[in-house]
Amino acid sequence: MLVAPLIKNSGELISKQIQQEKSQSLSVEADRALELMGRAIRMAGYRNAQSFNKSAKKDYSANEYIQIERHRGYQGSDSLLVKHEISRGVDFDCIGNALSKERTKNNLAHQGFLVERQASASKGMKVNGGSLICQSLDRQGRIQNTTLMNGVNHLSFEALPASIGKAFRIKLVMTDGGFIHREFERTFVTRNLL
Repeated sequence: MLVAPLIKNSGELISKQIQQEKSQSLSVEADRALELMGRAIRMAGYRNAQSFNKSAKKDYSANEYIQIERHRGYQGSDSLLVKHEISRGVDFDCIGNALSKERTKNNLAHQGFLVERQASASKGMKVNGGSLICQSLDRQGRIQNTTLMNGVNHLSFEALPASIGKAFRIKLVMTDGGFIHREFERTFVTRNLL
């Protein structure tokens, strides 16, 4: 009789600690994903000086450099596609590949973000949200999809009015498939689009 309350309390403490660790893990994953999407938004429409001075290059509108598709993915999530030229320095895509001329299409690098049903989950299995997918170009200029993380319940992008550049609010809802549902929100402004 003396040990039963101690076992009950330690079990509750362990359960709360597990939830806290899951919540902290979701927070770290969300921050990483938001920073990758923000970096892509900041790069949208970048043109290097050499191509900018050549009048033979096609001029793209701001809508071609950054595109949002509503309700395209898992749980009605939005998708984002960003295009930009590569600089003379070292640029990276959303999965860390160094960008080069081979990883472009029409001299534009592509970075996309969307949420799909978890690829690793078999049919009928309970899933804890969808998978955040990074789309980029491989060395042959073909689109490749790479899973960045799981546990995404919803992703949305909203264009905001801004005085300089274009501003976008990203909302990311993370879940463990059970008790934890956390919403993260960040706003990013493009550097190259007016």
